[in-house]
Amino acid sequence: MGAKQGEMEEDWQALKERLLANAEKLREDEPLLQALGLRPDTPTNVVEFAPAALAKLEAARTREMTARQAIEAVARANFAAQAQTHALAVDLLESRNNADLARRVADAAHHRFGVVAGVIAVEGPGLTPAGWRALPSGLIDLVLGPEGLALMGPCKATGELFGETPEPIQSAALVRMVLWNPGRFAVLAFGSSDPAGFSRDMGAELVAFLARVVERTADRWPPAG
Repeated sequence: MGAKQGEMEEDWQALKERLLANAEKLREDEPLLQALGLRPDTPTNVVEFAPAALAKLEAARTREMTARQAIEAVARANFAAQAQTHALAVDLLESRNNADLARRVADAAHHRFGVVAGVIAVEGPGLTPAGWRALPSGLIDLVLGPEGLALMGPCKATGELFGETPEPIQSAALVRMVLWNPGRFAVLAFGSSDPAGFSRDMGAELVAFLARVVERTADRWPPAG
């Protein structure tokens, strides 16, 4: 094997020397240059790697187009999400009571956002409006952190927050709320069966906007007792 490789190296060196000795003939042999993927630049006698250069340009153009298409897709998705959020805000403001408010949040989760669940959950003690989830005191601090306002991504305590769901909750969007007087901690929560449905690199602005709408709307009907 070593002897054979040595012979090949000697043959290649001999070929290189012959090519260098006949460089002018090589530049004038257009069929050979084309077969090698090269093109002579006649005015300057410079051999140009045209196909390789064109391939690089095409690859760069493809990357640019792919990046632009990705940006356009994100922009369209953001626009659609904003439109759905604003439409839901108007719908929530038309709620007739707390139970109707919770129903509208749940319907929006399925029909507007395509996720598994949407709930309003409030900590005790005190009465819990019909259709809302009742949470033990301190659970929201446990999930969000004592000063946390929102969470996007994997979530603890999905059972307490969402109860039984048609599909397991793999990711969630939660925003803390403070309701009524004296204030009780609550959350607006949406749950997705897709682990990437909500992720930590997503902004929580739209969900936070909806949470503020829920706060203002629920203030119309503080629970008695």
